[in-house]
Amino acid sequence: MIETSHDVHVDVPVSDVFAYMDQPANQPEITPSLQRSEILAAREDGSKRVAYGYGLGGITMDGELDAVEYVPEERIVWEMTGDLSGEITWTFEPEDGGTRFTYAAGYDVPGGVLERLAAPFVKRYNDREVRTTLENLKTRLEHDAADDT
Repeated sequence: MIETSHDVHVDVPVSDVFAYMDQPANQPEITPSLQRSEILAAREDGSKRVAYGYGLGGITMDGELDAVEYVPEERIVWEMTGDLSGEITWTFEPEDGGTRFTYAAGYDVPGGVLERLAAPFVKRYNDREVRTTLENLKTRLEHDAADDT
């Protein structure tokens, strides 16, 4: 399993960060290699099941994310199935008038021996993707908040 976890302070309220992240259509805007993110099912509690397409080294990996834990303005835990399997956890915490957003993920990379050879590359790639996603989230929301004033 390949794991990564990074966090960022976003200078907007938790409610705004959660509302943005809770819309799957927003994810390709901030996640560099995410090609699509579409709602397959929306539940009464607000949780969702989502189809995704993710590009990695010229290969598109498809699958689904299912929100198996959904606590508004606090946490979403996604179970990932398809070409990649694993779990993604988003945590939203109030901090200094803004939000501490944490993105933690663990992925199984298919392929036996190939997995062991590719693991260091995939780890670095995922770390870079998550850090860039967080930087893009911060820029997007803080820029939007500045435009609203």
